[in-house]
Amino acid sequence: MDSAPNPNSSRHKAAFAFIFVTVMLDMLAFGIIIPVLPHLIVDLIGGSIAKAAVWTSAFGTVYMLMQFVFSPVQGTLSDRFGRRSVILISSFGLGVDFIVMALTPVMWLLFFGRAVSGICSASFSTANAYIADIVPKEKRAAAFGAMGGAFALGFVVGPALGGFLGHISLRLPFWVAAGLSLVNFCYGFFVLPESLPLERRTKRFEWRHANPFGALLLLRRYPQVFAFATVLFLINLAQFSLNSTYVLYTDYRYGWGPQAVGYTLGLVGLCSGLVQAVLVRQLMPKLGERRLIMLGLPLCVVGYLFFGLSSVGWMFLLGIPFLCLGGLAGPPSQALITRQVDPHEQGRLQGALSSLASLAGIFGPAVFANLFALFISDHAPAHLPGIAFVLAALLISAATMLASYAIRHLHPVQPGENPATTHGAELSPVTDIVHHEPLANDQPESFP
Repeated sequence: MDSAPNPNSSRHKAAFAFIFVTVMLDMLAFGIIIPVLPHLIVDLIGGSIAKAAVWTSAFGTVYMLMQFVFSPVQGTLSDRFGRRSVILISSFGLGVDFIVMALTPVMWLLFFGRAVSGICSASFSTANAYIADIVPKEKRAAAFGAMGGAFALGFVVGPALGGFLGHISLRLPFWVAAGLSLVNFCYGFFVLPESLPLERRTKRFEWRHANPFGALLLLRRYPQVFAFATVLFLINLAQFSLNSTYVLYTDYRYGWGPQAVGYTLGLVGLCSGLVQAVLVRQLMPKLGERRLIMLGLPLCVVGYLFFGLSSVGWMFLLGIPFLCLGGLAGPPSQALITRQVDPHEQGRLQGALSSLASLAGIFGPAVFANLFALFISDHAPAHLPGIAFVLAALLISAATMLASYAIRHLHPVQPGENPATTHGAELSPVTDIVHHEPLANDQPESFP
């Protein structure tokens, strides 16, 4: 006779579903205003396209800068006060902020609202810490892959939905984004359990841990963590070659218009979501984290080289599967990192990783866009329109070599072992860092 269903397992599935939806909505809210924000800026400043371009660049910079600064703050707050409260406050704040941006009649308030969006969207780091709390170590790569799928889904749906709504009204996408965030807050308020019990929380909040540079120091306190964090940074930096040059590059080299760009970007997002949400989960039990990393990174190199060196559009399209399969490397890298860091510092860890990703977002677009402009100009040392993608391939090649080195020297963390003190770092002793209860008073049976 079958046993009765475990209510704790249902509670765990509901918690994971909420985190998945939170990440998707954060990305959806980011993407939904991409097609309309520049046009709204044009309206607010009086119709100057040139000035709007400058303001749009400033909006992107301030968004990533706020994420860089506040990701470790939110991570440290979640280590001290729990994940649930930080995530709920961020969701509520994002909803209110979109309402303010929907109503604002002046540029400075819209700019301020975008900065607040960057702060509230920094909850992605807390969401990752929540996953590290509730998912058993052997299933974390699949869980982080599902988070990558949520990210990709929001990226695919957001701009398309924003463009459709923007035809009705430039401010309607902001209202829809606000409604989604507030609905998410209400759902989480009644459903989301706390993942970090009181006994595993830090004793006090310290600003030296919450500032982004102090948080990055955490990465150097654990063996191999700094190396894998650098791998993730290089992956994120390379991805900004797409953000900053994809539209202009495909127009310049292949004559693609907005429709073709939209279709191909949607295909990239869809394939990336399938790889991270489905394929990672299927391959993890067969290959393991280390082989998955060393499979994904070289495939990513091939994809970027196709993008950068293809002289015709159909050859460019051949690079999309390779580039998306490169997404196999990210989730297992995150999983390996979480297993090297103590449970009570998972929030700080994820905040530091998010700050690294934001740092890539601050500098990456300027580097790739200026290289693209240089190598198609009359003063180019060589005519190479795809230089941004070639550089991205070189960055991933460096990440591959670094990951190979880190994997060879990876210290296996045993149950009951503190990874920091094993290598001489001074940390307060903690209990079993591998086999711990994911939810207070709950022991989930499986990852949904």
